[in-house]
Amino acid sequence: MSGLISRNATEIAAEILSAFPALTIDGARQVGKSTFAAMLADQHDDAQIVTLDDGAARDFARIDPEGFVNQNETGLLVIDEIQRAPDLLLPIKAAIDRARRPARFILTGSADLLRLERTPDSLAGRAISLRLHGLSQGEANGRREGFVDWFLRATSSEPAAFTTPTTRDDYIRILAAGSYPELRRLSARLRDQWLESYLQRIVQLDARDVRQRVEPTRMVSILRLLAANQSGELVKKRIADAADLPASTVTGYLDTLQTLFLTDNLPPWTPNLTSREIGRPKVTIPDSALAMHLTQISPADLQPLIDNNHLGPLAEGLVVAELRKQQTWSNSRYRMFHYRDRDKVEVDLIIELPDRRILGVEVKAGRTYKAEHFKGLRFLADKLGDQFAGGFVLGTADHGVQIGQRLWGLPIAALWEL
Repeated sequence: MSGLISRNATEIAAEILSAFPALTIDGARQVGKSTFAAMLADQHDDAQIVTLDDGAARDFARIDPEGFVNQNETGLLVIDEIQRAPDLLLPIKAAIDRARRPARFILTGSADLLRLERTPDSLAGRAISLRLHGLSQGEANGRREGFVDWFLRATSSEPAAFTTPTTRDDYIRILAAGSYPELRRLSARLRDQWLESYLQRIVQLDARDVRQRVEPTRMVSILRLLAANQSGELVKKRIADAADLPASTVTGYLDTLQTLFLTDNLPPWTPNLTSREIGRPKVTIPDSALAMHLTQISPADLQPLIDNNHLGPLAEGLVVAELRKQQTWSNSRYRMFHYRDRDKVEVDLIIELPDRRILGVEVKAGRTYKAEHFKGLRFLADKLGDQFAGGFVLGTADHGVQIGQRLWGLPIAALWEL
C-alpha cells in the first residue's frame, strides 16, 4: 500500500499479532484505524477485511454471528468498526478457544469497547488492545520520535545543547492543522467544514452506539465547554451549571465523550507529598484543530504576544497528546498524570516510570524561560530527592538551557525532533 503515511505503531502491532489471536485497534473516528488495519492485513496472504459500516455486513452479523465470525476460519479476519455489533465478541471468543493461534482477528473500533454497556465480553487473555491516535508530529514528518527514551539515555548537557528551527508561527500552524490525516490536504476553509461535519456525524450517529439517550445539541454544548477550558481541571458542577443540566446527566455525557475518544482525561497524581493535594482530572480535546474549531479560535487569535489566553492551554494539550501518542511505541513504559495542591503548587504533566522515578513537565507559550516557571518542578525535586529524574519547562524558544540540577528549559519541538 504505497503512498500511505507510515505509522510508528506498526512494529508493536505486528509483534502483538505474531503472539496473540486478536488485536483490537481503537481510537477516534478518522485517525486512520481502517487504513492501519489494512496495512497490517497486507502482510498476511490469507487476510479478509469486512466493515460493519456496511449495512449488508451488519445484517450478516446480526442474523448469523457465528457464520460471520468464521467466514475466514483459516486466515486473518479484519472486522472494522466492531462497536456496531458488539454481540460478535462472544462468537469471536468461542472461535479463538476452539483454535487458538496467532493472528486470527484484527478488530477496529471507534468507541472504547471496555466502556460500552453492551459489550458482552472483554476478550481478556485473547486480545491485546492498541490505541491509535491521530498522526504524531514525528509520523507527519517521517520519523519515529521518543522523548522519554531519548532523555533516559541522554547526558545532562544534551538538553541544553538542543536548538530547533521551529518558530512560534510554526507551532500555531501545527495546532491549526491538527492530527487527523484527512486534514493535511485541506485548505483552512475546507478544514473547518470537515471538522463541523465530523462533529455532527459523531454526535448524531456514533454516540447512539454508546448511549441510547443522547441529545446531540447538549453533547456539543458540553464538548464546547470542555474545549473552552482546554487542559483545565474537570469540575462537573461548573459544566452542569453552564450547560443547565443536572450533574448526574453531565456524568453520562462526559463518559460518552471519553468512550468516543473525543476527550482524554489526565488523572491527578496524589503521592501524599502534602495533605492538600487536589484529586480532579484534567480534560483535553486531544486534537488541537477540533479544540480550536469548537471554540472558534483562529490562527490569528493565537498570534498576540500579550494577553493571549489561548495559546498556552492549546500548547499544553498538544504536549500531552504527543507524549500520549509516543506511549504506544516507546521502549520505555510510562504513565501520565498532573499535580496540583491547594497551595497553588502545580505541575502540568507528571511522567511516572516503572521504577517510580518521576519526570515533571511545565508548558508555557512564551519564548523565554523564567525562574517562576520552575516553581512546581523545584518543589518536586525537593520533595522527591533521587526519585526526581528531571524536570522541563517546554516553550516556544528556539534553544535549550539548563536552569539547575536536573532542570532544563526546552523548545516544545524537542518532543518530536530529539
